[in-house]
Amino acid sequence: MIATIERVEILEEAESLASMILQSELAEEYRSCLYTLQKDKEAQKLIAEFQNMKEKYDEVQRFGKYHPDFRTVSKETRELKRKLDLHETIAEFKKAEDNIQKVLDEISVLLGGAVSKHIKVPTGNPYFDSISSCGGGCGSGGACGCH
Repeated sequence: MIATIERVEILEEAESLASMILQSELAEEYRSCLYTLQKDKEAQKLIAEFQNMKEKYDEVQRFGKYHPDFRTVSKETRELKRKLDLHETIAEFKKAEDNIQKVLDEISVLLGGAVSKHIKVPTGNPYFDSISSCGGGCGSGGACGCH
């Protein structure tokens, strides 16, 4: 690869953007929530329990409703998942994680659009996926620019 001034400038801008993201309030909030989560013994215990339960659940799912423990394991997994979701430290971490992910998705869509409007940016978010690239049949009558 031949290094040109344009490529060097692009790399410098990318590093600058990455630095801004890492120094943002959202990134700081994410790191703070991650640290709190890692230090919360109750949350770590719940996460470990859930991982063990998930292994049981995956084993039961191989046989589906024909497995003798299907209902029991499925119910226990849902209850433990709910307990995880309602735990304050875990919920705060998930919220911080979602917030930083939204910003990264927005940046990805903007960068992809700056290169070409035809670039598809997989964000995992249907809102951004429909903005960045419509596969047609969206029902907007072509207002989104699809054909």
